[in-house]
Amino acid sequence: MPRDKKRVASDSDSDSGPEDRGPAKKGKPAPAAKAAPRGGNASASVGGDDEPSWHLGKNKHVKVRQFKGQTYIDIREYYVDQSTMDTKPGKKGISLTCEQYQKLKGIIDEIDHALP
Repeated sequence: MPRDKKRVASDSDSDSGPEDRGPAKKGKPAPAAKAAPRGGNASASVGGDDEPSWHLGKNKHVKVRQFKGQTYIDIREYYVDQSTMDTKPGKKGISLTCEQYQKLKGIIDEIDHALP
């Protein structure tokens, strides 16, 4: 019987693969959004696709999106596509349902107290 190939352990501390490996699958790219400052360190903008968006710094964004009739809060790292120079969403990120987002908001104080 042939032996199965063993996986080689990765030195990376990320479980999502190499950074900027490729764009997340999406119907069509979002147009560039104009930023308008709001409270805190994040800036808010609304793109042509009517999705509110906030820039968190270092290519990280928060967007409120609709998908299959559900509302999601999408926290994602973006990258610049070298062939088109467009900013696109990457694989690294998380989409929270409204219920999950409300639970996160409820434990923010506990998270703050756990920080060094």
